[in-house]
Amino acid sequence: MITRPSKVDILILGAGWTSTFLTPFLEAEKISYAATTTTGRDGTYKFKYAQDDDDEEQYAALPAATTILIMFPLRGQGQSEHLIKSYTRNHEPLDTEYQFVQLGSSGIFTVEGQDLWITRSSKYDKSNPRAIAEDELLGLGGCVLNLSGLWGGARQPKNWIDRVASTKDKLKEKKSLHMVHGLDVARAIIATHSQFHKAGGQRWILTDLIVYDWWAVILGFSGELDVENSNNEREKTQIKWVGELMAEQDIRALPRSVEQLGRCYDSREFWTTFGIMPVRGRI
Repeated sequence: MITRPSKVDILILGAGWTSTFLTPFLEAEKISYAATTTTGRDGTYKFKYAQDDDDEEQYAALPAATTILIMFPLRGQGQSEHLIKSYTRNHEPLDTEYQFVQLGSSGIFTVEGQDLWITRSSKYDKSNPRAIAEDELLGLGGCVLNLSGLWGGARQPKNWIDRVASTKDKLKEKKSLHMVHGLDVARAIIATHSQFHKAGGQRWILTDLIVYDWWAVILGFSGELDVENSNNEREKTQIKWVGELMAEQDIRALPRSVEQLGRCYDSREFWTTFGIMPVRGRI
């Protein structure tokens, strides 16, 4: 019989890819945690969010937690408020306020007329359903971490090359790329948990502090993939196309300048505020 704790430091709602980096880190730091999945597999709590679900039992079955980490996306008006109220009214008040942290996407900052350098204070698409839910959570004192491209483990950027650059025209449109490793996401989550007085009510952008050039990434990995696959398919396609595009656009060397890349995230404020730095800053 599985013993269920009545209280933990962090409750992970919707354990998925990120939790594979987070949970080992929590164990190493001796931070207690519990997690949910839709099926209750591997000793997790069974939990499936639905805004129109008035069944309080699944909330009452969850342990009390200092930080409630929402890993699945919430969308539109009312979802954040419903989740927060459903959880809090089914648990006794803590000595401190419950800390809600939502993992979001930096994609909400992709708007017409955006600044070259994008910070957490830059304009974003307020009509985006995820942004609407995030704004609601912020208004209730929660914290939002808008993540850039996630990588690590089975998620390797080199495996995306054939999809994102299947033709020269597609490759021509590829400019900047922003990434953050799963381990650094885990470290950021723990930082917000332990320093929530800095995090609450705030939106943060999370990258590894590097602006990658897609052409440089593709040039760097394509030859490696040819060796792994014992062929020279990418030498005849992606590698060749990069060279042609550099000649056509008079690009002397890679990476291209930030002005040529066009959209660059500046995530320094998160790392300086919480006193840590990314430790996986190279794809």
